Amino acid sequence: MNKGQLDGKVAIVTGSGSGIGRATALLFASEGARVLIADISEEGGNKTREIISQKFGADRSSFTKTDVGSEDDVKNMIKSAVRAFGKLDIIFNNAGIYEWTSVEKTPTEIWDHIITVNLRGAFLGTKYSVPHLKKTHGVIVNTSSSLGVAGALESAAYCSSKHGIIGLTKASALDLAQYKIRVNCICPGSIDTSMQAREFGRTGDPKKARKAYDKIYPMGRIGKPEEVAQLVLFLASDMSSFITGTPFLIDGGLFAQWGESLASKIAV
Repeated sequence: MNKGQLDGKVAIVTGSGSGIGRATALLFASEGARVLIADISEEGGNKTREIISQKFGADRSSFTKTDVGSEDDVKNMIKSAVRAFGKLDIIFNNAGIYEWTSVEKTPTEIWDHIITVNLRGAFLGTKYSVPHLKKTHGVIVNTSSSLGVAGALESAAYCSSKHGIIGLTKASALDLAQYKIRVNCICPGSIDTSMQAREFGRTGDPKKARKAYDKIYPMGRIGKPEEVAQLVLFLASDMSSFITGTPFLIDGGLFAQWGESLASKIAV
């Protein structure tokens, strides 16, 4: 049997109860990693664990219910991974949320919630994983967004959080390079997830919205979670051993086509 790219590695994947997180957890497991599934949804997290158990064995994953905005929850998440599998090599800070509100109409509590989950969550995951990653010369991957490098209508809090993740990634990479810990982030465009489906649904005609989004992508469609997972695998593996502090767009050519005018083009 060929060795997987992550044989012997231990990974935490936040937001792994669905979407990009689930696809990445499954790919990591298929490549030999043991995976701590972390999600605020017990149903989603346990479903991911069930799939991994059926495909790769019950000892290949564990689930810990985690609110990534909670310092205590994140500490417990990391302790749970080390307790279950003995060490930590990789953390994928992926959990995130979205709300459509303009800057003027954004309630302070919505702003705080989005910043807490998206940006504070990535910070806490990074901060508390470092003592363990120092021992393994490990890897951190964060999830930003194509809206981490551009603006969009009615997205003040989300864009701010995702721009912040790119800043966090770059600064953390510089802080941690001396310990041979690499830090990078992914910047997905529209991906076929439940969160994206909710975005389509807000227009009142999800099928029409989906077709409109597909048309604006040079590749003629939005992305798949499994495609994003392959990029995360690359960044988590030794294939990217000299890459750190870098945001990676994975958007089917959207940003290459429109750059900073992306916001006006994706309004549906």
